[in-house]
Amino acid sequence: MSGARDPRRQESVAAAIPVATLGAEARSGFLVRTYLHLYAAIVAFTLIEAFLFVTGLARVIAIGMLGTSWLLVLGSFVIVSWLASHVAHRTTSLPAQYMALGVYVVAEAIVFVPLLFIAEYYAPGAIGSAALLTLVGFGLLTGMVFWTRQDLSFLGGILRWAFAVVLILIVAATVFGFTLGSVFSVMMVGLAGAAILYDTSKVLHHYPEDRYVAAALELFASVALMFWYVLRLFLSARR
Repeated sequence: MSGARDPRRQESVAAAIPVATLGAEARSGFLVRTYLHLYAAIVAFTLIEAFLFVTGLARVIAIGMLGTSWLLVLGSFVIVSWLASHVAHRTTSLPAQYMALGVYVVAEAIVFVPLLFIAEYYAPGAIGSAALLTLVGFGLLTGMVFWTRQDLSFLGGILRWAFAVVLILIVAATVFGFTLGSVFSVMMVGLAGAAILYDTSKVLHHYPEDRYVAAALELFASVALMFWYVLRLFLSARR
């Protein structure tokens, strides 16, 4: 009986209540905080990349990563991403959630360096064009979910299986030395779009009020995925 009155347990249960079931003020506040944090993550990512390129560190990182097994890089990134997402979603500590988001943004920035380095020197203008197209796509997909208000939870299982297949293909391509071409990049842009739809639907229907940092992290991950493969398409088109 005493456990039912434990204030920590009651606080935890309250935190798990989806914001969609709360009042209009709580819902709008959650959405504003979520998308402000997403914007901050994108700005932080951009500033980190600018710093790395201006200081010349990008060249050092790119050469080092291009000379390293991509499986090692990919494996490290997957582990860091999983840990950051796990912490952001499970902890009620706001500083821990911010730390998880910060670690994830830095990890993404480092992983992007080789691709951005190649684009900067072999396809001038491609980075800006890919970024603009990604933001437009994100805006349209977000608007679609907000307009229809549909719960797209069914996409979760599909996305998990799809990303598992993608991971297997990337590992196989790295091990056996074959190239995943433009068709694969187009499919990945579509998959990233589906992830944005799913994440936006979760923001509207399922996230509790205190998980706006975790929501921003998920949205940022999907935006970064789309940007990666849109940029790859621009690069392949200019070869």
